[in-house]
Amino acid sequence: MLEVLPTMTIANKEKKTVIVGASPNPSRYAFTAARMLKDREVPIVPVGIKKGEVFGEEIKNLREKPPVEDVHTVTLYIGPQNQPEWYGYILSLNPKRMIFNPGTENQEFMEMAKNQGVEVLAACSLVLLQTGQF
Repeated sequence: MLEVLPTMTIANKEKKTVIVGASPNPSRYAFTAARMLKDREVPIVPVGIKKGEVFGEEIKNLREKPPVEDVHTVTLYIGPQNQPEWYGYILSLNPKRMIFNPGTENQEFMEMAKNQGVEVLAACSLVLLQTGQF
């Protein structure tokens, strides 16, 4: 079945999304999210511990805590047990929104983000994208 993509809008270009836990492995959900975001012309910044590239974007080394400006959304693909080390870094990106994908939900981190004024969603980025709610 042919997937119908929403028409490109300025709003898409303004939703720069950092994919935390990015992977060049096509079987990973983070890879699928990168593809779907690129298909919709949403700027992505893949960040992770795996080296490689996703859809023309080099995966930035999470361990180096790379600076990223004008972040709209952070979508998480790392489990809650691996998140505490990165709390400060992720919050320093000053995202407007954080998406805790299934398996990444973390009440402590969600509260920290909310207290910083970040919109927090416990949702699946793939579903949000497919239903036009991203």
